[in-house]
Formats: sequence, structure tokens, C-alpha cells
Amino acid sequence: MSSFYEEIGGEKFFTDLVSQFYAHVAIDPILRPLYPDSDLKAAAQRLQMFLEQYWGGPTTYQESRGHPRLRMRHAGFHIDSAARDAWLGAMHKAVDGMQIQAELRATLWSYLEMAANSMVNQPD
Repeated sequence: MSSFYEEIGGEKFFTDLVSQFYAHVAIDPILRPLYPDSDLKAAAQRLQMFLEQYWGGPTTYQESRGHPRLRMRHAGFHIDSAARDAWLGAMHKAVDGMQIQAELRATLWSYLEMAANSMVNQPD
């Protein structure tokens, strides 16, 4: 039985998805200021490792960074509904740029929406 990671295309899929996502982040007026580094490569690498591990790929994220604890790791960032919507918008563009089966797309998108909603830590 194959994992979602394998079904969707493995490392190549997540490399492409994250690359497309951060291309949108780099020019987004809401998202870009949330990333303090001048170079988004480290953030992209962390997201890719996280997504790969979450979907059944290598456990590199946990081995290098420990338990994901997403809400805790994002607690220091001002994430309101506008930031969530901008993140989802950039991710939606990235997902739309990928060639994947409709069923896999729906599963991926359902998770991404849930994750984005759970990161909101500021009232509007």
C-alpha cells in the first residue's frame, strides 16, 4: 500500500509545490513581512520537510527540528484572517499549478485549509 506522499509524486511534487508557493509569498504584501530572512530558502526547506513528513515521506523534519508543534512555532507571528487568507491564496495558486488527480487535490486542500485556520492567533 502506497502513502499519500508516494501517490502524489513524492519529493518532486513537494519541491515544486513549495517552490511555487514561495514565489507567491515573495511578492505578497501581507505574507512577505512575516518572513524575517532576506532569503526564503530556509523557510521553504522547512515547509517542504514538514509537508513530506506529514504525508508519509521522510521524517527529516522531526529528525532535524523535533515535533512540529505548528501553533507554538507560529505563536510569535501576527496571524489574523487577512494573513490566513493571503497564505491560502498563495497556496491555492501553487496547488493549481500542480498536475494532480482530483481526489488527491481535494485531500491536500482540505488539510491545507484546516492547517491555515488553526494558525490564526489574532482577532480581526
